[in-house]
Amino acid sequence: MAEQASSAARPNDPIGRVLYDIAKALAIFGGFLACIMAAIVTLSVIGRYFLNAPIPGDYDIVAILCGCAIFAFLPYCQMVRGNVVVDFFTNNAPDRVKSSLDAVGVTLYLVTMMLFTWRLFYGALDLHQQSEVIAAFNFYRWTTIPFDILCNFVLIAVIAYTLTRDMRDIKARRATAQTAVHGD
Repeated sequence: MAEQASSAARPNDPIGRVLYDIAKALAIFGGFLACIMAAIVTLSVIGRYFLNAPIPGDYDIVAILCGCAIFAFLPYCQMVRGNVVVDFFTNNAPDRVKSSLDAVGVTLYLVTMMLFTWRLFYGALDLHQQSEVIAAFNFYRWTTIPFDILCNFVLIAVIAYTLTRDMRDIKARRATAQTAVHGD
């Protein structure tokens, strides 16, 4: 994004601070899930190698935890502008062009995540109605999806917040540039 991650990290306004704290807590929880995944994989490999007894369903457990961790990381990643940015073509463009393109990209991201959350909700309902389970340990697949949906709601709020902040900054820069040109 046109704005550096360090300057976007900690908002000063009340809504931004609350969203930042929630996103940070989710990211820390996602890191905890990643540590659990590492422990499961390590114990399963050791068990498989030395005792010929891996953890039953270890692939499924890691996949579930990985999905939850990814959803947990997304709001914080957006809040601190840690998303991948391909700016090869716009590297030498004026800041105004970069900011405008960033705003378009963030708007598309917002719409995409809203659609994704909507479909994830109906996917969870379908999995619940089908009572689909992971056979290795009789775990219903839909049970982690409400957490993922919650993370997506936080992500949508963070995207809307950052988009609003970006639009305000674009307008402020435009007003500053007009003042400088016209001498008002």
